[in-house]
Amino acid sequence: MLSYFIKKIIYAMATLFGVVTVVFLLFNILPGDPARMMLDQNENPEQLLAVKKKYGFDKSLTTQYLLYLNDLSPISLHSTTEGDFTYDNGKYTSMQIMRTKEIALKIKFPYLRESFQKTDKKVSTIIGETLPNTVILSFLAISLALFAGVLLGVISALFKNTWVDRLIALVSTFGMSLPSFFSAILFAWIFGFILHEYTGLPMIGSLYEIDDFGEGKTLALKNCILPAIVLGIRPLAVVTQLMRNSLLETLNQDYIRTAKAKGLPMSKIIKRHAIRNSLNPVVTTLSGWFASMLAGAVFVEYIFGWNGLGKEIVQALNTLDLPVIMGAVLIIASTFVIITILVDLIYAYLDPRIKLN
Repeated sequence: MLSYFIKKIIYAMATLFGVVTVVFLLFNILPGDPARMMLDQNENPEQLLAVKKKYGFDKSLTTQYLLYLNDLSPISLHSTTEGDFTYDNGKYTSMQIMRTKEIALKIKFPYLRESFQKTDKKVSTIIGETLPNTVILSFLAISLALFAGVLLGVISALFKNTWVDRLIALVSTFGMSLPSFFSAILFAWIFGFILHEYTGLPMIGSLYEIDDFGEGKTLALKNCILPAIVLGIRPLAVVTQLMRNSLLETLNQDYIRTAKAKGLPMSKIIKRHAIRNSLNPVVTTLSGWFASMLAGAVFVEYIFGWNGLGKEIVQALNTLDLPVIMGAVLIIASTFVIITILVDLIYAYLDPRIKLN
């Protein structure tokens, strides 16, 4: 077990390092000048130079990259005299663990820097305000996909090669082929606009709404329904087909035949043995879907006006707010790695034959 976690930690660090490197290089070679976008139409040479110096744009790309890694690293270097590594020094709380004449070694939480567009607002604060909304939306969507998908998959397997099976397969195929941005527009228009009188569902809205007097926020759970359904359509379709195929395979196993020969009711066999042993591929697939939902929620959140991380990413892309984009991508990648480890543990629990090593 210990060796498993050591391997996973090394894998996680390598993965996150690769993500940081690719994203940093990608957004720094794209056309556009973040410094000019921050100044908008009010720029002059002195202001432009001051902004570039403040955010380190006047340094070489290699130096900017090393400084960003230094900010992200839990253990970082800092110059005790004037030098490159004094950039952003003092922006976070750190504890010094070693010091020489010119360099100090400090331990701290990873620092994601500050937004270019939201003055003096840390990226970690922005993510902390928006990520919970995205996680809630993703959790609702994945819960819908899990429970409805498993149920439909079981029904499809039990009614194999009947009209019920074919109908569920048709709906699943349609769900898998439907892009999220298109289904979001379609659902918002039909259920939020045309049928609003009957559904009472809004076209746009977030988890909390400002009351009429502007004095506080009220919880608006009805705003979750349409975006959660849209976000859960594709994983629901995948889970349905996976569960059907896995259950059919499980029902052909020898121990199921033995249970039938002993006279156990079919309902008890399915509940106690077949379904649990058929969930492994479903759990594995949902792990990837949950992490990808944090990224896939970008279009859904933007269309429904959901104040989550996805909507924040779109706004950051429009304004070249690189720290917010890079911080959001890093958080999504970290979530994917953590979920992968958790799924391995769940997988081993569902099937005791699997050993973690």
